[in-house]
Amino acid sequence: MNREIITETISRQLSLNENSKILVVGLGETGFSVAKFLHQQGIPFAVVDSRDKPPLNDAMLQDFPDTPIFTGGFDKTAFEVATHLIVSPGVSLQEDSIRKAILLGAKLLSDIDLFACATDKPVIAITGSNGKSTVTTMLGAMGNASNVVTAIGGNLGKPALDLLDDLVELYVLELSSFQLERTSVLNANAATVLNVTEDHMDRHTDIVDYAKEKQRVFSGNGVMVINKDDPVVNSMRVENRDLYTFSVIKKTGFHLANQQGENWLMNAELAMIRQSELAVEGLHNVANALAALALGTAAGLNNVAMCNALRSFKGLKHRMQKVGRINGVTWVNDSKATNIGACVAALQGYHNKVILIAGGDAKGADMKGLVVAIEEKAKCVVLMGKDAGKIESAINGCVPSYRVENIQDAVKQAAKLAEDGESVLLSPACASFDQYKSYQERGDKFTAAVMELVA
Repeated sequence: MNREIITETISRQLSLNENSKILVVGLGETGFSVAKFLHQQGIPFAVVDSRDKPPLNDAMLQDFPDTPIFTGGFDKTAFEVATHLIVSPGVSLQEDSIRKAILLGAKLLSDIDLFACATDKPVIAITGSNGKSTVTTMLGAMGNASNVVTAIGGNLGKPALDLLDDLVELYVLELSSFQLERTSVLNANAATVLNVTEDHMDRHTDIVDYAKEKQRVFSGNGVMVINKDDPVVNSMRVENRDLYTFSVIKKTGFHLANQQGENWLMNAELAMIRQSELAVEGLHNVANALAALALGTAAGLNNVAMCNALRSFKGLKHRMQKVGRINGVTWVNDSKATNIGACVAALQGYHNKVILIAGGDAKGADMKGLVVAIEEKAKCVVLMGKDAGKIESAINGCVPSYRVENIQDAVKQAAKLAEDGESVLLSPACASFDQYKSYQERGDKFTAAVMELVA
């Protein structure tokens, strides 16, 4: 789309023009992508960040020297004059300055709104408590394997606005609840909520509110892809909308079925790929693959190419990633499991009991949701981080537990407990920010500590 069409679309759908007083809230990667986009469109804006020196402050000063930048707090005047707020996902909408500005009439927008106005290419939108990065990456590989130039991003990798390119034929966006709660004009060609389990309870009122924000991915009239195994998601279906379903339990839609002694991923009666051909393990990854096949079918991708992409997909780093096998013990990095549902899904993928390393910042979640899976699948748990005590209290001695200070100590303790043939699983069920910059750093330190065992 050329600049004139984008400008007209933004003006019509978002009431945004050169006379608007736009305030970009948050100067991380998303905020900087918004700044670049608005500058390209010739739309003036200002930026505010509560930090003294945001990560991209220097780049902002260099690339946009004439743009007002307010740092070290939320400048009251900047919010009072704003007609539009474009708030980065990492910033809570409950901030006083934001709430007051909205009450005074400021319109709330997101980078996804801008993106939706700036492309006429097909968009697939993926959200859910768990698995969305895996499904997004699977679908990206399927698109490119089908000779469709496919770009993936959003909550994963590049911000959505940085993906815009005239050569792209299909966009696949991973979207978080924080992105969706401030997005109003996205009309994806196909969309899914993979699952809903308790997460981000420090930012959402309750799980009902959280699910409501996830459901916004279905705004518009595109194909709905529904997980029939999740009652919360299954209740989101809308009458008179094109619908695909997936399930690892029910024999309908995209599902798992046994034929002549082998499990197959099916589309109705069409056998697509054997479960044994998938390069990733666990029933949760079968569900992810079925969701990706359903979305790819909705996007018109080639069946053979989609299945070939699944055969080659080895999984994501920090997501059920096998780090190594040392003295007969398998070590698995699932640091991306930052909520209860992800940890439960990881545990349920095992036939034999594992040693679980968990803990961190529970984000306000009730850790009792871990109890059944831990009792069934864990030999013992090694707990670390701010909310280790919450987990220990929740499991109430159903399996032995050990408290440690950090990930290095957790690996040492797990090594003492593990026996030949067993697995040690880092699947924290918590965010990392109490001790580490990110789940990636936590996973990297876990891997490094495991490698030290070899030395």
